[in-house]
Amino acid sequence: MATEPGPTVPAVGPLVVLGAGYAGLTVAEEFRRRTKGSVPIVVVDRHPVHVLRTQLYEVGRLAEAGTDLGRWLVPLDRAFDRSGVTFREGTVESIDLAAHVVRVNGADLPFGMLAVCLGNVAAYYGVPGAAEHAHSVYRLTGAQRLAQAVVEVERNSTALPGEQRPRLVVIGGGSTGTEVAAELATTDWARIVGGEVRPPDVVLVTGSLPFLAGLPARLIEHARVTLRAAGVAVVPGVNVARVEPHRVELVDGTAFACAASVWCAGLEAPPVVKALPVPHGRGGRLATGPTLELPDHPGVFAVGDVIEFKDPKTGLLVPSTAQAALSEARSAARNLAARARGEPLTHYEYREHGVIVALGVRKGAGSIRGIGLWGSPARLVKQLVERDYSRAVREGDSPGLL
Repeated sequence: MATEPGPTVPAVGPLVVLGAGYAGLTVAEEFRRRTKGSVPIVVVDRHPVHVLRTQLYEVGRLAEAGTDLGRWLVPLDRAFDRSGVTFREGTVESIDLAAHVVRVNGADLPFGMLAVCLGNVAAYYGVPGAAEHAHSVYRLTGAQRLAQAVVEVERNSTALPGEQRPRLVVIGGGSTGTEVAAELATTDWARIVGGEVRPPDVVLVTGSLPFLAGLPARLIEHARVTLRAAGVAVVPGVNVARVEPHRVELVDGTAFACAASVWCAGLEAPPVVKALPVPHGRGGRLATGPTLELPDHPGVFAVGDVIEFKDPKTGLLVPSTAQAALSEARSAARNLAARARGEPLTHYEYREHGVIVALGVRKGAGSIRGIGLWGSPARLVKQLVERDYSRAVREGDSPGLL
């Protein structure tokens, strides 16, 4: 494993971790374990809960759950119970790398070392109406609103003229858009609504990028077949030009009238990250060095969806997935501990264990170490991994399957 020298960082102030998502929680826990509590740790997040964002495509379950959201939330006071980590609820307003100060809710928070794990926000690429009129599942509140909207659409579906079915348009052909489209198409809305409904007509607009770009070819083909069997109409190769309250228009002039639309077409770094005077990649993501440290800022690391990191072995960008975020977080925590001790830093190496895409109720497609996994076994493995992670966070443990 490649290493590079690591001068000791002055121990003035704590390690401050910005963000309590998959990356932030893992950095804090792994750093605490490696330093045995000798360095104070402060985790900052604007919410008092950790959201299991990889499960927010479960629109049907969210519709059934109503206000009972325990499946998707872990209270941070429980996650940090007995760990010695301090949680501070607040919004990160600015980061002064030179002064080693973070501004949180109008107050200064000094740091000795810093881990930027602030995740991402929806990128709308200047498409008129997209932010205003399309739903999103990148946040729990957005996924809840989508679930409630679909329930209302289905409740009124039998009043549509003739045999017309309500149309739902999902925009974005990555894993999020694919999972949302499949879930919308295969959920038993009649059971959830409690009466007769007309199942939604789901359209997936994949845009100009290839469908499920970067995933294994066999997985992609299986996903196409499964979506087709579920009744999802896939529209490839054309970007969205405009989104209106009940209409999605494509750049080639095609337009879809719809009851609702969902934007799953891309992500970018939050504004506070884009404002940092350091090298950036696409979407304002932070361009880190090989150790995940920001260039010319010893002791400042960035992890997870907020970074752009190119795998030196493949030349490809490491994907913005929970699996990658956890892997990066463990490496960053190891290097943060090394910085504090004046030891050499190690280069981050990404090793993907596999990938699984949910394709509707009880179905999925995956590739685990090059072995294809289809149908209900794929969905079961995905659920086992998600449950293992959820259990680990709730118990202050490390996940065994990620």
